[in-house]
Amino acid sequence: MRFADSDALTKAVAEADTGGRRPVGLAAGLLAAVAIAWSLFQLWIASPLPFSLGVFVLNDSESRAIHLAFAVFLGFAAYPALKSSPRECIPLLDWLLGLAGAFCAGYLFLFYDQLASRPGLPSTLDLAVALAGLALLLEAARRALGLPLVILALLVLGYIFLGPYMPDLIAHRGASLAKGMSHLWLSTEGVFGIALGVSAGFIFLFVLFGALLETAGAGNYFIQSALSLLGHLRGGPAKAAVVASAATGMISGSSIANVVTTGTFTIPLMKRVGYRPDQAAAVEVAASVDGQLMPPVMGAAAFLMVEYVGIPYTEVLKHALLPALLSYLALFYIVHLEAMKAGLSGIPRRQPLAWQRSLINATLTVSGVILFAALVYYGFGWIKQVAGDASLVIVAALMFVTYIGLIAYAARFPVLHLEDPNVAMEYLPEIGPTLKSGPHFLLPVAALIWNLLVEQLSPALSAFWATVFLIFILLTQRPLFAFFRRSRAVGCAMRTIPRSMVRMAHPTTAQFSLPESIGSEALRGVHDLVVNADSKLTHFPTILPI
Repeated sequence: MRFADSDALTKAVAEADTGGRRPVGLAAGLLAAVAIAWSLFQLWIASPLPFSLGVFVLNDSESRAIHLAFAVFLGFAAYPALKSSPRECIPLLDWLLGLAGAFCAGYLFLFYDQLASRPGLPSTLDLAVALAGLALLLEAARRALGLPLVILALLVLGYIFLGPYMPDLIAHRGASLAKGMSHLWLSTEGVFGIALGVSAGFIFLFVLFGALLETAGAGNYFIQSALSLLGHLRGGPAKAAVVASAATGMISGSSIANVVTTGTFTIPLMKRVGYRPDQAAAVEVAASVDGQLMPPVMGAAAFLMVEYVGIPYTEVLKHALLPALLSYLALFYIVHLEAMKAGLSGIPRRQPLAWQRSLINATLTVSGVILFAALVYYGFGWIKQVAGDASLVIVAALMFVTYIGLIAYAARFPVLHLEDPNVAMEYLPEIGPTLKSGPHFLLPVAALIWNLLVEQLSPALSAFWATVFLIFILLTQRPLFAFFRRSRAVGCAMRTIPRSMVRMAHPTTAQFSLPESIGSEALRGVHDLVVNADSKLTHFPTILPI
């Protein structure tokens, strides 16, 4: 498939990951309101506020039901039923199906006391809601994830009721309709089981954190920094793609987001220095998929391991760091071998560096993740030992002061823009100005590492505080940059705050917005990556967690 402009790629990505619908008017406002409400709900249940204020305190079953109600409603509202279905509006039938699905999913919350008083004895209404809810959930899953997963689910459901007719090796007594529906929909052992609990408790918050950080501009900063440090080496853009994907993987557990964020820029550059299109695509896919292993924000499987195996998330992080780094080092070495074999060169600098400094830059870039985590853990861990419980307040104050200082420092340098990769890049970006233009993007990651490893907070609470800090950065960075640059546009920057809040309603979609300057050459190689590089099952709990 050939694309004429960046709108085509944005549409392809949206259809693969966020449904592809772009309604206007009242429908768009309602979708934004639901998305904001879902995000606020997840932040609320992850925060200490419900228990501190004694307001809207929910147990796990109730929070899972509300979480699934939001997901199913958006599944029908955001995902068209067919390829021919309209994208600019939401049909009335989809509104009705979404509301019905939300009611069925929230049934466990709405009638929690009544259901608890008659466990195992479902009423006729209970069974009707369970059957309708399961059917609507399967339809929402078909829209979001495709027919194969639904067929697999139907085979498993069939095994529940057709046990007596199975071969002797797998035969069982079977279950009645009442028992099956009661188990699947009216208890915490079926749809509302551990997998949904992981999505409601962990995954949503970490995905929100990564998407908001990408929306703030961290992805572009990582790409430009990796390119400025490594672009001069043999096959430099490919090596920069590996490092940029590793850095992006720190903040995003989504391979699709990683491919689109880094691939639209690095793939054309790799092709320009001599890599074949299939080699460029393979490098980007491998680097982006490995991003799911990169702490502190990992793929959905890591959170499922926490619940099913019963080990702390911090242990998963510690054990995942070395395999992730080894995987990236191996990919970096393979890229170098391919560059040597093909006799490729890099992109020149304006002022060539001595080989000693180039070696130091490359070493620090590759080992940057370890050094950064070690700095947070060992460099400031003594604060926890000295201050005790007050360390969280002290570190929060230090983070605030550091943020203001880094913004003031970064304001001295030009804003980083994502250049058109199809225009011949004569020279690499300068290392100093590039690295110094956005160090404040590392602070939310540092906050997340601190909460997880030093404060030993739960993953949900760690992600909550890091996300709150990140939202503060999103809302204030533009006005602060304008202020420190002594720009007359401070008022205009202040007026962008409401727009930034609206943008946060769709963080996953916002991170796929591409610059208009990126042409069709960049798009041709990325489309297949977006659609095929990453199994949608990886994102299943983040879209429709059943």
